[in-house]
Amino acid sequence: MLWYRSWLETRWRFVIGLVLLLLSAAGAVISYPEVVRLLPLADTVRVSGEIGRRIRESAALAHDYRGYIWSQWIREELCQMGTLFAVLLGTGGLLAQRSMLFTLSLPVSRRRVVGVRAMTGLGQLLILLLLPPMLIPLLSPSIGQSYRLGDVLAYVLCAFVAASVFFSLAFLLSTLFADVWRPMLIALGVAMLIGIAEQLGRRHGLFAVMSAESWFRSGALPWIGLLVSAALSTAMQYAAAANIARRDF
Repeated sequence: MLWYRSWLETRWRFVIGLVLLLLSAAGAVISYPEVVRLLPLADTVRVSGEIGRRIRESAALAHDYRGYIWSQWIREELCQMGTLFAVLLGTGGLLAQRSMLFTLSLPVSRRRVVGVRAMTGLGQLLILLLLPPMLIPLLSPSIGQSYRLGDVLAYVLCAFVAASVFFSLAFLLSTLFADVWRPMLIALGVAMLIGIAEQLGRRHGLFAVMSAESWFRSGALPWIGLLVSAALSTAMQYAAAANIARRDF
């Protein structure tokens, strides 16, 4: 029953996120021939500064299909939408439920209630970040390209572990605030600050782990980043369970 109630709470966020990411992945693959056709125009762009550098880098990476998928979809769409829906799936929880007193009256511990809610959300997040990337090797032959399954699995691993940090942050905040909006806005604000910091030069942050940049550039997984992300996520999940266990309702 706990699993079912947790599923009911987040099912529409999960379904909407899955559909959007599937459409995004399919669109990225199908649009590649048109991107290749327009690449010569990118060479004529004369923009200075960081914006110009990023335009030139994206154009250079897009000449190769693997580089195009990573730079345009993995690093951008998957990371951004993965972060957004990680926060949305983590937001809510016991304090935001109208049936909170009924849930607490069930013959299970509060830690189990919190644990089931967390596992349900993380399971949904894993599916969100697994199925859309799997479309890429399936659809690539339709445009005369191929994509390695090993790359997909590496990107999924990194995206899930890093995105779980944002899920756990929203989940923890949801045990501190009894509404949906404050946990969501605070978690998204933290994500934006991290993203801005990395844009300003810190290339080894959480989003670099999420995009598996080291895997793309050198074939090495960011093990330190993965371990730190997993530790942070675990610590926040533990703190969330402790908050609910000692709270006086």
